[in-house]
Amino acid sequence: MILSGLEIKKRIGEDIIITPYDEKNINPNSYNLHLHNEFLVYDEDVLDMRKPNKTKSIIIPEEGLILEPGKLYLGRTIEYTVTKNCVPMLEGRSSIGRLGLYIHVTAGFGDVGFCGYWTLEFHCIQPIKIYPGVGICQIYYHTLEGDFIEYKSGKYQNNQGIQPSLLYKDFEGGQV
Repeated sequence: MILSGLEIKKRIGEDIIITPYDEKNINPNSYNLHLHNEFLVYDEDVLDMRKPNKTKSIIIPEEGLILEPGKLYLGRTIEYTVTKNCVPMLEGRSSIGRLGLYIHVTAGFGDVGFCGYWTLEFHCIQPIKIYPGVGICQIYYHTLEGDFIEYKSGKYQNNQGIQPSLLYKDFEGGQV
C-alpha cells in the first residue's frame, strides 16, 4: 500500500527523514523534492558498463540552463532522505513530464534503509530551460510486508552528491 500524505507527515522524524523538510511540499500521497544546482554529464562519446566513465560538472545558474535533446544529464535532489520500514519510490511530477522532460525514468525504485541524496536522470524531447530549486519530482512510500534486510550497498548508500553509474563495480565482483 502507498502511504498517504498525512501518513508521510506523521512518520517524519521516525521512519521517514527528509532534510530539509517543509510541510508545504506534502501532496495527497507523496512529497515534492527539489533540484540541486548542479548536473553531471558524461564526457565520453561511448559509455562502457565495465569501467568508470568520465564526467564533468555543470552548474545551473539562477537564470536557468537549457537542456539539449539526446543528452543525458545527472542531477540530484536538494533533500537528503532516510527511509526505514518502508520502500521509497520516485516519480517525475506530471507538470514536468508535460513539458517533455523525463526524470528518473528507469531508476525510481528505492530500497528500504536507503540514506542519501537521490541522483536523477534527465532526458528531454525538445530543448527546455530548467532552474535550480524547482520542485522536480515526488517521493512516495510503500509499506513493506515480511522480514527484510535494509539496503547497505557500498555503491550509493550515504552519498554526498550526484552519483554516476557504478555498475562497473558489479563486474569487478563477478556479479554481472
